[in-house]
Amino acid sequence: MPLALGWLLLLLVYTGAVLFVQGIALYLAAIMPGLEPSSPGPSRHPRVSAVIAARDEEEDLGPCLDSLLAQEYPDLEVIVVDGGSSDRSREVATARGARVRLLEEPPLPAGWVGKNWACSIGAAAATGEYLLFTDADMRYHPRALAASLGWAEREGADVVTVAPRLETAGFWERVVLPFYTQMVLTYFRAPRMNRPGSRAAIVNGQFWLVRRNVYEEAGGHAAVRGYVLEDIQLARRLKQRGAKLRIAWAPELLATRMYRSRKEMFEGILKNIHGTRYSAAHQLGLLAALLAFFLFPLALLPWGLFAGSLLLTAVGAFLLAILFAKHVGFAIGVRERAAYGLLFPLAAGFYVAVVLTSLVRGSAGKSIRWKGREYPLHPS
Repeated sequence: MPLALGWLLLLLVYTGAVLFVQGIALYLAAIMPGLEPSSPGPSRHPRVSAVIAARDEEEDLGPCLDSLLAQEYPDLEVIVVDGGSSDRSREVATARGARVRLLEEPPLPAGWVGKNWACSIGAAAATGEYLLFTDADMRYHPRALAASLGWAEREGADVVTVAPRLETAGFWERVVLPFYTQMVLTYFRAPRMNRPGSRAAIVNGQFWLVRRNVYEEAGGHAAVRGYVLEDIQLARRLKQRGAKLRIAWAPELLATRMYRSRKEMFEGILKNIHGTRYSAAHQLGLLAALLAFFLFPLALLPWGLFAGSLLLTAVGAFLLAILFAKHVGFAIGVRERAAYGLLFPLAAGFYVAVVLTSLVRGSAGKSIRWKGREYPLHPS
């Protein structure tokens, strides 16, 4: 049965939209600059203060600190702010001796997210010209700091942030995290930030290096105290105040294993998607985009076969090939096995489940839970 002209035009527009959305991620990945261990270091060596907010990080903190202390950089101060850990995080920090300063986080004030409070405490105690905010689950090549600071110097940047290699172990990590990378890359248009005049603004809270005076002029973490995605909000404040931001892909310089179970990954992504500034309209838009551009195209081929439409079958087969090829390519690009890219419908379905959970929790006004703490929606 031939398609009516109106349906044909609609199909062509939809096909173009799907290709455009898939192409955005590929384009952004292609223009992302890279940093390598061989990248030149800075011409001078200002003091850098690394601030780590730690809460129940016993398993990760030791390797993180050891790789920081092994940096080929002459003036690095390392500060760990413990946020009431119930494990051995404090002992892990003190075992590194005088090279690591351990601070106890005071009681969390109302309206603050725990990580923001800890980072604010660490920044206030730091003595460096530069502040490096980094997570306890990061691992650093000995040249990570020198290469990042050298790039900041060459670019004349006030802020430098990098994307690390994502280490995965479980099935769901390997399926979901390559898709997660695409979502972050596309939503925040990350590498566009490097272009003059671009309004894109992002720092990766796992590793970002900022001039202390620029950080303080933007109000520091106190200015974004109630935000779960504090790194994004700080990046926007910095950009609005004229700071020059740069981002790079550095899989040889930094690595992280973000989550250690499917449950932890679900809760972590839910925390990032949901945030404390909940918007049902935003979540519905995200849900519609996931369905329209990643899952519905998979139905066109069987729909065409069922309807006996050669055109619909051909378009469905074409989009199927494009989608699978693109996701296989992304899996390879983030150092994952290609086979996991073929399972991207599972990743998209995982994201749909997260967004639906956010809608249910948001409509009920439920708090955000993370690291044993709860944060109310829309704090004052």
